[in-house]
Amino acid sequence: MAQSTTKKKSSARLIISGLASIALFTALFSNQELVSNLFTRGGLYALLPIATALVFSYVHGSFTGDFWTALGVEASKKKVEVK
Repeated sequence: MAQSTTKKKSSARLIISGLASIALFTALFSNQELVSNLFTRGGLYALLPIATALVFSYVHGSFTGDFWTALGVEASKKKVEVK
């Protein structure tokens, strides 16, 4: 039963993070001219591309992690030997 609950949670997270990723990319590509104008102003506006990259990286990375979890792919767990 615990595995079923975990699978439902990972599926819900997958859908939510996938929709968030789609929304971000749609907003970016549908407003290319505005984004380009803001990002090329200089000064403190130079931080906008960095902030945008961090947000996209976090959201898309979350989606990718949830995707692989939903497929059942997990990182291998290495045993640490203590001498």
